[in-house]
Amino acid sequence: MTARTDTPPTGSAEPMGPAIRGRLPGAYFHDCHVVRVPASDTTALGHFLQVVARTPRWVNLLMALRNRTVALFGLKNLGALGGFDPAKPESAYRPGERVGIFTLIQNTPDEVLLGDDDKHLEVVLSVFKGPVDAAGQVRVSVTTVVHVHNLLGRLYMLPVTPLHRLIAPAVLARAGRADPESA
Repeated sequence: MTARTDTPPTGSAEPMGPAIRGRLPGAYFHDCHVVRVPASDTTALGHFLQVVARTPRWVNLLMALRNRTVALFGLKNLGALGGFDPAKPESAYRPGERVGIFTLIQNTPDEVLLGDDDKHLEVVLSVFKGPVDAAGQVRVSVTTVVHVHNLLGRLYMLPVTPLHRLIAPAVLARAGRADPESA
């Protein structure tokens, strides 16, 4: 994704990736954001790695605040969104391994599922790479599905839901940008 796209992410009512759709029933929360990027050989996992490597500073600051706050309730410190080894090739990742704040669940060239499960909720993220269109672009979507386990999960989602609706498109907006600070 070296060429730049100036198309901002848009919301989508339906997830694009087929693997994530099976996780929708009973979800407490879900959303999907889509951006168009120039076609390339980049896989879904590759798009994820490129985008989170360019996580805006303010998002990492919010993650640090989140980690300090949830520690008071015995929840996991997830680290930073882009906290992965950039030297590790994407082909080396296997299901069950950590990729930043998430665990790799399933990986195909067109869709990757990553997630985290804690005592309060389960989050699954899908990055889906659509087919090349007539303009030589692909739609890359990021779908988040959350299942809460208890009252703590519902309380946790009160501030997280509106923040997620800001963070997801801000991170995805960096798809196709060569300059990490260009969002």
